[in-house]
Amino acid sequence: LGPTAGLDVARRIAHVAYRSEAELQERFGRTVQDDGRFAVASYLEHHGVKLVRRFDANSYLVLTRAMDSHDVGRDRGGVAAALARITARTVVAGIDTDRLYPIHQQQELADLIPGADGLDVVTSLHGHDGFLVEFDQVGALAAALLAD
Repeated sequence: LGPTAGLDVARRIAHVAYRSEAELQERFGRTVQDDGRFAVASYLEHHGVKLVRRFDANSYLVLTRAMDSHDVGRDRGGVAAALARITARTVVAGIDTDRLYPIHQQQELADLIPGADGLDVVTSLHGHDGFLVEFDQVGALAAALLAD
């Protein structure tokens, strides 16, 4: 695969992780289009092609390497020590259907950041992308933080 074909496939795979199984099932189920393809396959293809048109494949490689190698605890005495240094008011929130950053990871942050007041759970059918869709819930968390 060339870089653009690889980026297309990577986006399709990632998109499945960004959205919840329940949302994909509700939206597409096992619906077959007139061309014989599953509707969900067409949806994923659309998002793959759309990303290829607006994003450089090599930039994507650099970004994913940076994300994959990031470790907040590196050279800071570990994750717990690094998070213990946070002095800012902090809201820790997670999306209940997020497969990319599951609730148990957000709970760990809430437990380790001194100024965090527990974990706020956003309810969403939209998985990881719920933070983009559930703007009322996310906005309320941001407003509460800024109001203090």
